[in-house]
Amino acid sequence: MSTLPLHVLIIGAGTGGLCLAQGLKQANISVAVYERDRTRMSGIQGYRVGIDPDGIRGLKANLPPDLFDTFITTCARPPKYFNMYSERLTELGSLGGSLITGDPDPLKRDHTVSRMTMRQVLLTGLEDVVHFDKVFTHYEQHADGSVTAFFADGSSATGTVLVAADGANSRVRKQYLPHAQLVDTGILSFGAKVPMTPEARQLLPQKVLDGLSIIMAPKGFGAIIHVVEFKWQHDGSIKAGIGVNDADLLAKWPGMLYDNERDYIGWGFWAARQHFPRDPMALHGEEVITLMLEMIPNWHPNFRKLIQLSDPTTATAINVRTSEPIEAWTTSNITLLGDAIHTMTPGRGAGANTALRDARLLCKQLTAVHDGHIDLLPAIHGYEEKMQKYGAEAVKESLAQMNSNALIHKPVIGRAVVAGQRTMMRAVNHIPPLKKQFEIALSKSRGLDRVED
Repeated sequence: MSTLPLHVLIIGAGTGGLCLAQGLKQANISVAVYERDRTRMSGIQGYRVGIDPDGIRGLKANLPPDLFDTFITTCARPPKYFNMYSERLTELGSLGGSLITGDPDPLKRDHTVSRMTMRQVLLTGLEDVVHFDKVFTHYEQHADGSVTAFFADGSSATGTVLVAADGANSRVRKQYLPHAQLVDTGILSFGAKVPMTPEARQLLPQKVLDGLSIIMAPKGFGAIIHVVEFKWQHDGSIKAGIGVNDADLLAKWPGMLYDNERDYIGWGFWAARQHFPRDPMALHGEEVITLMLEMIPNWHPNFRKLIQLSDPTTATAINVRTSEPIEAWTTSNITLLGDAIHTMTPGRGAGANTALRDARLLCKQLTAVHDGHIDLLPAIHGYEEKMQKYGAEAVKESLAQMNSNALIHKPVIGRAVVAGQRTMMRAVNHIPPLKKQFEIALSKSRGLDRVED
């Protein structure tokens, strides 16, 4: 058992790593974060992310109260509807419910946030512990119970715990658990942002503008449209009609100086690899938009026009990968969280939320060590035992939504599957008892009734 003072090294300043650092700092535990990005504003942080009750509980537990309030304030306008549409923009189903429309209790509803905005919130107050331009290369464990992380610039850092929070391509995982591999799902995806203009808004039905919408199309093609509107203007000034408390929090929040996010309409598209006439991973900017238009010649003209209005600098392509289950490993003073250990498809929007759940549980365990209630290795083992179980479940459920082996992607039977799904959604949409049951199931899938870890 190590008798060294607890000092936690976190590799990666993503959602889970920063949330963990916030919680550890709150508990007066020594912590340092090492991030490969060169500055606070470097890197493409992605688009919208939905934070569900699992994620909110993690943020609430780990963030200082005033910073948690700032997070809630920086969230975008919540969607009023969860919609299902055909590629011709025909409504198949539309759901409301407290989880969607906004329960007064922030712990009981989903929140829409920009990844860049969220990063700036999570970095607030951690300026003294986050070190940028630190590319992790490898680690060494020592007999005295310490561990040293080495970086490409020749520097190093030593602590008692090393946490891999460095994402799907985690270098820590590759050294620590080399048998933990990622595999292709056979699904490719790309997306972009459309500037929020009157022209763009006029292209979409009001329910789409007010909600989060999924498009269910032949060949297993899928798409998402999300309208993201914040409480501030393009120049960063507070919009009219925003409450005094929210305006005050935003005015005092230093993260606004680093946040370049503004209102937009986001879209994403996915399909099985065999349907792509060329590899989107080799394309950039306008090439991605051109390929998208090429693949949807018969979709509604308004949707095609929306794609044409995309900002090409925001267009990105993704090869959707997933973790494979592995056996439990022997606990040490190295552990992992988020995508570093359970990479999952965006099919359920669970990746960031699972990372936040990890951060909350790991912080709780390390705080117990700090307070003298449990030894370090049993504490980490307790975290890993629970994390591996719920992480594996989330990976499995996410893969079920994005897997090229699913029937929906097959040449003949796929058409029947799509037709059946559309018929089911129309039935749910028009039969109130079915719609209510669907809303309840959706709420449960988002962690609303989860027993806390």
